Amino acid sequence: MGLEPFTRDSTIFQDENVLRDSHTPQTLIERDEELMAYQSALRPVVNGAQPKNLFLYGQTGVGKTLATKLVLERLSTDLESMKDVDLHTVFLNCKSLSSSYQVAANLINEFRQPDDKIKTTGYPTGMINQMLWDHLNDLEATHCLIVLDEVDSIGNDDDILYQVPRANDNNLVESTQIGVIGISNDFTFRDNLSARVKDSLCDEEILFSPYDANQLRRILEQRSGKAFHEDVLDENVIPLAAAFAGQSSGSARQALRRLYKAGDLARDEDAEMVTERHVREADRAVERDKVWEELLRVPTHSKLTLYALLVLEAEDELPAKRSAIYKRYRIAANQIDIDPRTDRTVHDRLSQLTLKGFLDVEEKNKGPKGGSYYQYQFSIRSELVTEALSEDSRARDLFE
Repeated sequence: MGLEPFTRDSTIFQDENVLRDSHTPQTLIERDEELMAYQSALRPVVNGAQPKNLFLYGQTGVGKTLATKLVLERLSTDLESMKDVDLHTVFLNCKSLSSSYQVAANLINEFRQPDDKIKTTGYPTGMINQMLWDHLNDLEATHCLIVLDEVDSIGNDDDILYQVPRANDNNLVESTQIGVIGISNDFTFRDNLSARVKDSLCDEEILFSPYDANQLRRILEQRSGKAFHEDVLDENVIPLAAAFAGQSSGSARQALRRLYKAGDLARDEDAEMVTERHVREADRAVERDKVWEELLRVPTHSKLTLYALLVLEAEDELPAKRSAIYKRYRIAANQIDIDPRTDRTVHDRLSQLTLKGFLDVEEKNKGPKGGSYYQYQFSIRSELVTEALSEDSRARDLFE
């Protein structure tokens, strides 16, 4: 059977872009308290004072990045009438950055024209830092807010999170008052920050909790009015999509994906309405995609930890103790020329992978003489792990 002609459909969607990740709504509902705390923390800027350093944390899809964009847009607009305050903002997503050096180098390029950007490797660390201070000193602005989204990607190499928030105090930057906004999807990242970084970065902390099913329902109702044609959603579609996402993650992004996928399935069937069945099918598809996406997002050393578990599974040695996992982790790291981290780091990685739902952990107690210990094994299909690691530019070498 050959390809069928592409034809426009007009039954289900009115504007499906409203359901996409890239869509930025003009308002953020169900986050009034967080928005109030955010605006309060940035009020010193309006008064011409030193900005506070903020740390936002919470899982993906709970409004941290959107809140930041909306608050900074409002702040910039309101400052236009205040001639004594000039704000410059820098937004850097750290998802693919694994060190303070890489963050500093990419920040430098945010201040440069496209034809004047530097290579992000090959410079001495001291030179990279000085270039960053020079750009900040050259700013013709009274204030600069630097947003580091997904900052947990840098792991334990957090020196940049001490240096930049303290740039004014240490006289590295004198003409512009600097503030840093760190955004993390990893609850444990905040706990593992060094004491000096916590003192520097966390003047104010704002926790974005997962949405509950009722909040997700109202978010879906807000978007669906523009996304779908009138009367194409069965009355149980939005409550069911919200309930699935509420039970699974509390993420608005995941709720929207379920609703969008349900509409896609109805459109593919040439159905006149989106029904509960479409939502249930969409839930199964989105859950698999979510696991895949999260596996791709974890840091390199977490991927190596997962690979160690794959090796142990192939040896029929799961569930396994941390010591056995660490042994295979070190071998894997050396195979692809990555410096192995400490046993403590792998312990943290195992804890994070368990929190994300990739691993199951069980405590074993051998009594007074044997003591207690934990054993780990996969809670998801290992084939998914193999496929995801094979997509990673560094981890894929382990399978050759």
